[in-house]
Amino acid sequence: MTVKKTERDLFSVRTDTTKKSPLSDRMRPRNLKEFVGQEHLVGPNKILQRLVENKELISLIFWGPPGVGKTTLAFIVAQAMDAHFISFSAVLSGVKDIREVIEEAKNQAHYYRKKTVLLVDEIHRFNKAQQDAFLHHVEDGTITLIGATTENPSFEVNAPLLSRCKVLVLEQLNEDHLRSIMKNALCDKERGLGNLRIEIQPDAFDLIAHLSQGDARVALNTLEASVMLARPDQEEKRIVTREIAQESMQQKSLLYDKGGEEHYNIISAFIKSMRGSDPDAALYWLARMLESGEDPLFIVRRMIIFASEDIGNADPHALQLAVSTKDAFHFIGLPEGWIPLAQCVTYLACAPKSNASYMAYLEALKDVREKGALSVPFHIRNAPTPLMNDLGYGKGYKYPHSCGGYVEQSYMPEELRGREYYKPTDNGYDKVMKERLAFRKKEHDSLQ
Repeated sequence: MTVKKTERDLFSVRTDTTKKSPLSDRMRPRNLKEFVGQEHLVGPNKILQRLVENKELISLIFWGPPGVGKTTLAFIVAQAMDAHFISFSAVLSGVKDIREVIEEAKNQAHYYRKKTVLLVDEIHRFNKAQQDAFLHHVEDGTITLIGATTENPSFEVNAPLLSRCKVLVLEQLNEDHLRSIMKNALCDKERGLGNLRIEIQPDAFDLIAHLSQGDARVALNTLEASVMLARPDQEEKRIVTREIAQESMQQKSLLYDKGGEEHYNIISAFIKSMRGSDPDAALYWLARMLESGEDPLFIVRRMIIFASEDIGNADPHALQLAVSTKDAFHFIGLPEGWIPLAQCVTYLACAPKSNASYMAYLEALKDVREKGALSVPFHIRNAPTPLMNDLGYGKGYKYPHSCGGYVEQSYMPEELRGREYYKPTDNGYDKVMKERLAFRKKEHDSLQ
C-alpha cells in the first residue's frame, strides 16, 4: 500500500527517475486550472469546483472510460480537503490493507483531529467482501471514500456502498481536448517536451488526436513515442510526420469490454439498429464487435433471438436463416466467417417486423402466473385407459382432419374461454396469419 500525503508527493517532478516516467504521468494536472475536459464537473459553479473551494468532504465515485482524468480528479479533490490522504489500488490491496487503513484513519481522528480521505483506484476490482469492509466506516465518517472506475458502478459496486457515495460520470474527451492537452505537453519545459526542438506536422497531430479515441493517456504517450522515433536533423530538430505518428500508434484500439457496460451498450445498439430496419447501422455495430474481439457466436445467438422475437411470423424464413448462419459460421470460422454474419444482419434489418408471437407468450404467461394451474377441458384430454374413458376424458372432441382441417371448438380452460393472446400485425407474412384468423372467427360467428 502506498501512502501519499502532500501535493508535492503527488504531482511534483522530484528526481531523474520521475522524469523518466511516461509523459502522461509527468503531465498529470496538479489542480483544476490545469485540468482539461469534464467541464460539467470542474467548470465554474460546478460540483467539483464548489467542493474544492468550500473544502467539503463527501464520498465520491468517478466513473468514466480510460484516460479521461478519473484518478487525477480524485487526487486533486482529495488534496484540496486538507485531510490525511491515503491512496491505494484495488488491484494490489485486500481486506488486510483496508483494516490497516481504517486503523490509521481512527488514529488520525483521535490524535490529530484530522479526517481521512481514502482514494481507491479501480474500485470495481474489489469483491463484495472487500467492499463491505468499507460500509460502516464510510457511514460513520471514519473515512471519506473516493473511488475511480471504468466499469458501471451499478454493476460493479454493491448497492449499500453505492448509496453512500455520489457517483460522478466523466465523459470521453473530444479531439479538441486532446489537442489542447498535447499542446500543453509540447510547451511545458519542466515536465513535458518543451526543451526539445520539435516540429509536428498538422496531419500527424490530428491523427494522434483522432486515433486516441478520447484517451489522454494514449494521446500523450503516442506523442512522446512519435517524438522519440523522429530522428533529429542537423539542427537537432525532430520532425514528426503522419507516417511516424501512425507507426507510434500501431493500431487503433477500440473501447470495448466484453464483460462490462460497453459490451451491453454495443449489443443494444446492434439489436435496436436491426429492429429499426437500419442495415447500415447494424453492420457498423457488427464490425465494432468483431473488430474488438467479441465472440461471434454470442452475436449469432442474439441474431437468432432477434429473428424470432422481433421478426417472428412477419417473415418465418428469418429464423431459418439465422440458425443457418450459426451453422455456416461454425463451418467457416474466422476470418471469413464475417461474410455470412453480414448477410444475415442485412436480411434481418430489412425484413418486416412483428413481435406478435413474443407478446402473445407474455400475455399467456401472465394468465398462468395469476390464475394458476387451470383444469384441462375434458374434451381435449387424452384417454389412454378405460377408467379415463369412463370418466369422460376426450368425450366430444372433434377431429379437425375429419372436418376439412378446421372445426370450431374451445381449447382453452373454461375460465379463459374467448381470451386472445396472438394479435398478428399487417407486416409481411403476419398479415396472412391475421387474415386466416379473421376468416375463422367470421365462420365461427356465423354459426352462433
